[in-house]
Amino acid sequence: MSRVTLLANGVVIDGSGAPARPRTSVLIEGERITAVGADADHAAAELATGGRAVERIDVTGLTVMPGLIDAHCHITFAEPASNDELFFHRREGLSAILAAWNVGKLLRAGVTGFLDADCIFDLGPDLRDAIESGVVEGPRMSTGGNALLTSVGGTAGLLIPEEGRRGYAKVVRTRDEMVVEVRRQIKYGVDWIKVHATGLIPRQRGRGEIQVWTYDEMKVVCDTAHDLGIPVVAHCRNATSTRDAARAGVDLVLHATFMDDEALDAVVRSGAAIAPTLTFQANLADFGAKVGADPFVIELFRREIAESSVMLRKAYDAGVPFLTGSEAGFSLTPYGHWHAREVEVFVRHLGMTPLEAITCATRNGARALKLEGRVGTIAAGCLADVIVIAGDPLADVRILGERRRLRHVFAGGRPVDLARPWPERRRVAGERVVLYSHELLTWERAYGDERSP
Repeated sequence: MSRVTLLANGVVIDGSGAPARPRTSVLIEGERITAVGADADHAAAELATGGRAVERIDVTGLTVMPGLIDAHCHITFAEPASNDELFFHRREGLSAILAAWNVGKLLRAGVTGFLDADCIFDLGPDLRDAIESGVVEGPRMSTGGNALLTSVGGTAGLLIPEEGRRGYAKVVRTRDEMVVEVRRQIKYGVDWIKVHATGLIPRQRGRGEIQVWTYDEMKVVCDTAHDLGIPVVAHCRNATSTRDAARAGVDLVLHATFMDDEALDAVVRSGAAIAPTLTFQANLADFGAKVGADPFVIELFRREIAESSVMLRKAYDAGVPFLTGSEAGFSLTPYGHWHAREVEVFVRHLGMTPLEAITCATRNGARALKLEGRVGTIAAGCLADVIVIAGDPLADVRILGERRRLRHVFAGGRPVDLARPWPERRRVAGERVVLYSHELLTWERAYGDERSP
């Protein structure tokens, strides 16, 4: 017989964008929410009268809301500090083990669903299937395979080979190769196809990413994937790439920074969603100096947020669905720490209300899981992915990132054990690149004026 839980008298933010509802109960039976409000109280009483065991949890004064959905998470990367680490210091078997170990942190941070659009090796579908079968504890997961790159490379530049695969990247050189790779990934079970539409090339330092895919190439990928029922996500960090990706049929645009009016119009017309994923940039801008980040890169990413916020807000006002993503999986965005940061970024930089930003992180995030109407909202019939928080995120959205405030997490109606110690581990041999130094040890730096002539 399925478990029955009544979350009694909480403040419900249902994820739909509706105002918070005080003193509202939520009834969970098995994996689903079966009633909300007075209906939940009445149904629980009837079940108890009929002899069913009903666990009643008094959540008076606490916030009950859908679990967060992270639409841009790299669960297989194991938090590298550089592309060198990611591409050359990862072993396939160990990476799978670490991904399975790390994914539980998301649940314990209030994340009940996530999209991993690209993975190293071919680990994404296997991890998703392990979660769904109960072998690994983790949130609902949708996944891509290797990101499709041209030989120009993505953000890894010269580390990308002329052909073949490296890390998360699969280089496709011709339209025929694009078609073959899309079909191969779909055969092995991906939920999404990812295209890395922009990248960095030599002598572009300081000028940002440029478009490295043509419209025709992106359309080949979109048409092939859509014919087989699979959506496409694209990494776009300039105006022309966002424009061409939208026109080609991309379903979800990651970043969409530096948009112009033409790009915005293309996104609006296409019906694509945007996941800005500004968390990485915001972490660098706000906290990079605390972890020794390059001041040049700090300023570069600070400008990206400032120069992109106005157009992103215009896109939101024009009705473009926005999703939240953390870029979790790097040293600046470790697992379990920053999954709610994008909500804060939306409020601070895009001028959203806390309720609007929370809706982006819940109901809208269901697109990333391909579960629209089934997750992301507190409503009868929805899957019971629910979190309970001490405090009011409508007064201060930053509390969503404070794990100590989480009182309960339910994933498909199952309670998550939040009392366990936070997972800690030692570094694996060869996992990290050891730097001799952060700067050149010149004679002048060593001695300064001490021995000057």
